[in-house]
This record gives sequence, C-alpha cells and structure tokens, in this order.
Amino acid sequence: MANILLTRIDNRLIHGQVATQWNSSVGSNLLLVANDNVAGDKMRQGLMDMAAPNGVATRYFTIDKTIEIIHKAADRQKIFIIVEDPTDVLKLVEGGVPIKKVNIGNMHMSEGKRQVATSVAVDEADVAAFKALQEKGIELEIRRVPSMPAEELSKLFK
Repeated sequence: MANILLTRIDNRLIHGQVATQWNSSVGSNLLLVANDNVAGDKMRQGLMDMAAPNGVATRYFTIDKTIEIIHKAADRQKIFIIVEDPTDVLKLVEGGVPIKKVNIGNMHMSEGKRQVATSVAVDEADVAAFKALQEKGIELEIRRVPSMPAEELSKLFK
C-alpha cells in the first residue's frame, strides 16, 4: 500500500511553506503534485522543483495518472500529496487512492467564494467535496503551517 503521509490542499502547490515547514514536519521523501494542468507544464514544474528541498523527489501527475500509479509506489517512498482543491482530493479518494488525512492549507479568495478561515475561501462545490470526504471518513484539518493550531473545521460548512 502506498505510504501517504499527508495530503494538502494548497493552490500554490509546491512553494516555500510546503517545501520547508510542511515537508520537515511530515518527513516525506516524495512530493507528488496531483494536478491536471501542472502535469503538462514543464515551466511550472521547474519552478516548483527549485522550491523542493534537497534530497526530496518531485512528481507531477494528472489526477487519473495518480490514481493509476499510486499503488505501484515502493514502501520506501514517503509520499506527501499536494493538490489544488478539494474536488481533486475527492476524485483521488473515489479512484482508490488511500488518503486518510487532508490538510486544508491555502485556497485563495476569488469570485463566488467566501472567506471561512485565515487562508481558506470556499464555494459551494468546495463545501460539497469536503462534506463527501468527511462522509468517507477522511480526517480534515484547516492549518496553514504545522506550528499553528488547527482552525475550527465547522467554519467550512457555515
């Protein structure tokens, strides 16, 4: 079974916070970005590779490729999955990816969204995905950085 340490929703994907604080906290040796757009964008991949810590591998797969290949991961791979939004997490879970815990880190404010936490803005599709994940027994937490306490989860559903 794939050794998935944590799945994080962060629309910035790999950046300084993920690379230093989160990766150090979870102890992964593989950052897996599951994102249909980034999977085909070598420039964005290159920029994210620059932010990744030394000695930590990066992979950029589409959602479907992640579902297809995750079960082939070696036990020695300690995987930290990063996705852009909760809908992608739900697709992964429904596709059989063994995700147990989701850290909700950064979801930018944009048209049609409402701010519910320090760095989290949601729309109705996001809320529906979070509810579906909860119903599947997936642990959710809102936390920007590991050193901060988790924010109240009920904020997502108000």
